[in-house]
Amino acid sequence: MAGCASQPNTFTFTAELPPDFAYVATVYYVPVEGETCTVKNRRNKNIMFNREWRRQYTPDAEIAIRRTIHGCPSVIRRIELDINATYGEDRGDFGADSANVAFRDELEEQYKRTFSDAGESTFYGECQWLFRTAGTYRRIVKILDCKKTNAQGELGKGRPFSAYTLDQLSGKTVRMKIKLAEEERPAIGDTWVKVPNGWKRCMGDNFEDQYAFCFGNYKDFSGYQMPDGRQCTIYPGCTE
Repeated sequence: MAGCASQPNTFTFTAELPPDFAYVATVYYVPVEGETCTVKNRRNKNIMFNREWRRQYTPDAEIAIRRTIHGCPSVIRRIELDINATYGEDRGDFGADSANVAFRDELEEQYKRTFSDAGESTFYGECQWLFRTAGTYRRIVKILDCKKTNAQGELGKGRPFSAYTLDQLSGKTVRMKIKLAEEERPAIGDTWVKVPNGWKRCMGDNFEDQYAFCFGNYKDFSGYQMPDGRQCTIYPGCTE
């Protein structure tokens, strides 16, 4: 009888993320092949995990492979992932980028991920903070930029991504592993100058100049404000 046991209709999605990171997962389904019913892909009609990521976050999500939506037999098609990271105390002090997982009946071998004997499959990415200044106080704000990598950390093109066939999933674990780049870099070129112990912000025409490109002037610099309110002259160490 043990050989007749049905396979689980779920798999686990989980993530290993740097500190102050969280993911939000939106799971999309499509009608099973051969069905004539439809599934509307409105965001509020799909399953979401960690919607309230600031308040409550759980890395593990148990996801159904097949489900019936308003009477329509459906199968998982993709997971859209928002990768969120905070860098300050204000609500707007966060950056976000994306990742995706796709599911198909069949895949070419070059796109198909494999699972370990323990039933786990991991895909990788690296996120980097891009910094700039904004507003009359030249306050630091950051943008999150995430790229896919291989297991050795070598950067690839595009966002973190993985793909699986439906028959691979039952009872398995899909893991997204993201690391944070050791160094940040300016979000906009020719606005900061690299110095031995950090970056200095070009003054531009004056302190009110919001663009403040260097334009070859690498002697006149301005201060800036850190997200915690400190007035600084060099990034990221604040004081020289």
